[in-house]
Amino acid sequence: VGDSLSAVYGLALGSGWVSLLERRLRADRPGWRVVNASISGETTLGGRNRLEAELATHRPQVVFIALGGNDGLRGVSLESTRANLAAMIAAIRKSGGRPAMAGMRLPPNYGRTYGEKFRVLFVEVARRQQVPLVPFLLEPIAERRDLFQPDGIHPTTAAQPMILETVWPVLSPLLR
Repeated sequence: VGDSLSAVYGLALGSGWVSLLERRLRADRPGWRVVNASISGETTLGGRNRLEAELATHRPQVVFIALGGNDGLRGVSLESTRANLAAMIAAIRKSGGRPAMAGMRLPPNYGRTYGEKFRVLFVEVARRQQVPLVPFLLEPIAERRDLFQPDGIHPTTAAQPMILETVWPVLSPLLR
């Protein structure tokens, strides 16, 4: 469940990190099916509101939450983001699934104080909820402007394998 960073915004279908994950699982761990329930522009509230239907429809064993970036970019209160993430984790567990999540960081123009509180929010939620965490989804590419589309926000096709390699060590143990 994610936003444009997982929904292949500006890229050819099938070229995003979620599609690469699906191909890896098909080759290395047959029997797993990947559903990309990501929507460009999605916030944690939007994800929370539609998660129950996704869980009922797909009955996932593992759910990776990659939401929050749009909350930060829109100045959504940290407490709202925190509550939405916790509610999604609870819903996933209630459905019998195992949750994991990715953290996000904001560009420096949002201010050091808000940016640091935003970063720590994901760490705190993961710790309190005992959920595996990828600390920063874009870690391997964050300082590489050449791996972003002209908007400076969305990764290029060349960045997608690096994002998968960032997610894989956290996600892989859940895929038993």
